[in-house]
Amino acid sequence: MNIRRFFLQFLPRYAVGRMVIYAKLMRIDKPIGTLLLLWPTYWALWIASKGVPDVDIFIAFTAGTFLMRSAGCVVNDFADRNFDGAVERTKNRPFAKGLVSKTEALLLTVMLCLMAALCLVPLNRFTWLMSLPALFLAVTYPFTKRFFPLPQFYLGLAFSFGIPMAFAAVQGRVPPEAWLMFTANALWTLAYDTIYAMADKEDDLKIGIKTSAITFGYHDISATMLCHFWFTVLMAVLGIKIGATWPYWLVLPITAYWQCQQYAAIRTRDRQLCFQTFLANNRIGLAWFCGLVCHYFWLFLVSKLF
Repeated sequence: MNIRRFFLQFLPRYAVGRMVIYAKLMRIDKPIGTLLLLWPTYWALWIASKGVPDVDIFIAFTAGTFLMRSAGCVVNDFADRNFDGAVERTKNRPFAKGLVSKTEALLLTVMLCLMAALCLVPLNRFTWLMSLPALFLAVTYPFTKRFFPLPQFYLGLAFSFGIPMAFAAVQGRVPPEAWLMFTANALWTLAYDTIYAMADKEDDLKIGIKTSAITFGYHDISATMLCHFWFTVLMAVLGIKIGATWPYWLVLPITAYWQCQQYAAIRTRDRQLCFQTFLANNRIGLAWFCGLVCHYFWLFLVSKLF
């Protein structure tokens, strides 16, 4: 009777509690990372498919991006388990509060990676091969903060690999435009994640980990804005390459205006303002995606009218 009572009353409650902790470990409550990964992947899908991506491929990349970002968050917290308690912004994470074990985190990571691998099933073998370096970058990034002076650049590589994978899935090849987008996105990631690192700069200096904000030192703001500038320039070059129409070009001055706003915000070096500025980069990714969707929709309208 006691065993039955345990299964009926206490086990479900325990399971729900663990699921809540795992969800926090995966950052399900903070989708900004997933969105910043999805936008460049969607850019690539729309360009590779000329504005009409297959539903199966779209769903596979959307689900795979969510799962791999979740796995990356778990690995990140595992790698930073001895540091997060000393950082104001991360002191309430599950590992920092002792709510999850190393074994649980590793098993959760394996499960998420296996689920992400299932998303590759409807895709071609070239995409499967492209997923291997993407997986390597995703799971090794958290450990680069121990020795690499620009871990945010390494993150940029990881966050950009959905671009060549999307082209591989749609076209079976990776054209020069894909690598142009890859470079642009890596620079954009370096820019916004340096801003993110600026919010934690004081804590990171105390605990001794490396970030681009620390490496750039007093020139962190200049380096960030330089990355933003070249990101926008490369997106303009991409527009020329794909023969972009007016909706795409409309995003260019909007992006430049938002980047100027970011400069004004991070000049204060206020921790909360830097973090809010990092979050604001989501709208830049969304704006470029909307520009691409409208560009291909405009081409469709023109082809039907004329």
